[in-house]
Amino acid sequence: MMLADPSKKYRRMYQRVDLPDRQWPNKEITQAPIWMSTDLRDGNQAIFEPMDMEQKFKMFQMLVKIGFKHIEIGFPSASQIDFDFTRKLIEEGHIPDDVYIEVLVQARDHLIQRTFESLQGAKRAIVHIYNSNSPTFRQKVLNVDVAGAKQLAINAAEKVKEYAAKQPETEWVFQYSPECFSATELEVAKDVCDAVTEIWDARPEQKVILNLPATVEVSTPNVYADQIEWMHRNIQRRDGVIISVHCHNDRGCGIAASELAIMAGADRVEGCVFGNGERTGNVDVAAIALNMYTQGVAPNLDFSNINEVIATVEECTGLPVHPRHPYAGDLVFTAFSGSHQDAIKKGFEYQKNEEIWDMPYLPIDPKDLGRDYDAVIRVNSQSGKGGIAYLLEANYNVVLPRRLQIEFSQVVQQVADDEGVEVSAQQIWGLFKDKYVSTKDAHYSAKNYRLSDDNGNQVIELDIELDGEIQHLRGEGNGPISAMLNALQLPIDVLNYEERSISSGAHAKALALIEIQVKGTGKSAFGAGVHDNIVTASIEAILACTNRLIEQGVLSTEQVIAAAV
Repeated sequence: MMLADPSKKYRRMYQRVDLPDRQWPNKEITQAPIWMSTDLRDGNQAIFEPMDMEQKFKMFQMLVKIGFKHIEIGFPSASQIDFDFTRKLIEEGHIPDDVYIEVLVQARDHLIQRTFESLQGAKRAIVHIYNSNSPTFRQKVLNVDVAGAKQLAINAAEKVKEYAAKQPETEWVFQYSPECFSATELEVAKDVCDAVTEIWDARPEQKVILNLPATVEVSTPNVYADQIEWMHRNIQRRDGVIISVHCHNDRGCGIAASELAIMAGADRVEGCVFGNGERTGNVDVAAIALNMYTQGVAPNLDFSNINEVIATVEECTGLPVHPRHPYAGDLVFTAFSGSHQDAIKKGFEYQKNEEIWDMPYLPIDPKDLGRDYDAVIRVNSQSGKGGIAYLLEANYNVVLPRRLQIEFSQVVQQVADDEGVEVSAQQIWGLFKDKYVSTKDAHYSAKNYRLSDDNGNQVIELDIELDGEIQHLRGEGNGPISAMLNALQLPIDVLNYEERSISSGAHAKALALIEIQVKGTGKSAFGAGVHDNIVTASIEAILACTNRLIEQGVLSTEQVIAAAV
């Protein structure tokens, strides 16, 4: 079977741009755009199970910490949880003074009214309305002509202005998106946008955001750049307009399209941290920001602890970050090829700390992202990783996180090199327990524990032996793990936690795998617990991991003693 003749089924969905004197090919990106995170809206609409309030709040806090000043928090007129979340942020005072929350609403009167109800009392907010003007939507979805589509935008803009005037205590910013801009005739898009900015009285001291999205990516990035430059040159009130771009990734070119759009005059980029969004996703903000960083341009977003960002995104969305993600992937700093490993190793011999970064195969210093060099400089370390992972899964039902696979493969490889023999699955499991399980008794050792419930909170009371002395600890949390961490009173956070059943039937045991990070250091370690009871396995995993951090010198003996006392 072969693909159908494309000339008989498909046609160009965009207007050719007459721009013979285009300027963007000669431009460079010299400063970061305004960033707008749409993780809590576009990204949230694109997952199997939308985030609950706790997950949304955790994601919001992470976005603020990274440095986003524009954060689209939801679609409050279409979702009760988005409405309630908007109210929570406003009423509980969680929005920093320099952050604009943004909400999306269709160009429909009753939805606009509901949206403004959700924003009552906000210090500053962006109201984002949209409707499509493309031929496909005019003809097949909205059943309107060009004038009708324009009137929809005008009516919505007037309603937004009317409702905003009723809440003068809020600093309002208005945003309009001609949805499917990249598939819309440029003259039509300009006419509608000009009508909206006239209603909103766009001027330098009262700027309006015009978002010109590639809602569906229908062209090569250079065509989109031409479209943005044409609008940049031709729209009215340009000095009162912030041109924003929101690129989806249907053709796999969202990053390139956004970067060329910045060169073509865009002031603002919308996207999700790791490109989560409808269909094939939208633009990956982390990739664009770190692309700028590797060219010496400050991105004004902080990804210096990218593992923490990954853990939060994966927990809140349920979607894994791809191991080959340009900067965040678990394997992007690991060379499998012997020649690559050799070149990297030699490069490190020349690289000095204060010099410009110039390394074979490594466009960015992993340490800038909170990563270390372990997986990079361990020559031949990856040759047995796949086999080790397979033997553990096939024989013990143990699936290790990728970073732990990389780390543990070094232990097995060292044994294989020293003994010069094949390492069996039983030996691999024994090495794993020695490295990650048995350390549960190295410094801290749990003697007994008791769990109870206190108004919905888990309470743990346990006796801990610390270097020969028994300490009685107590902690509360929303589960056994958080209660245990609170009982230890150490500056540690859980980055990752997994649990599995080893074997099956009456002899089944629980395996808990945990990754813990010491606050403020970017340093983390893995630990594991094996027990008949999963809670006990989790407690032992925490202790094993904590003891490993002590042995590595990341947690000091003084911290441990002070916490115990």
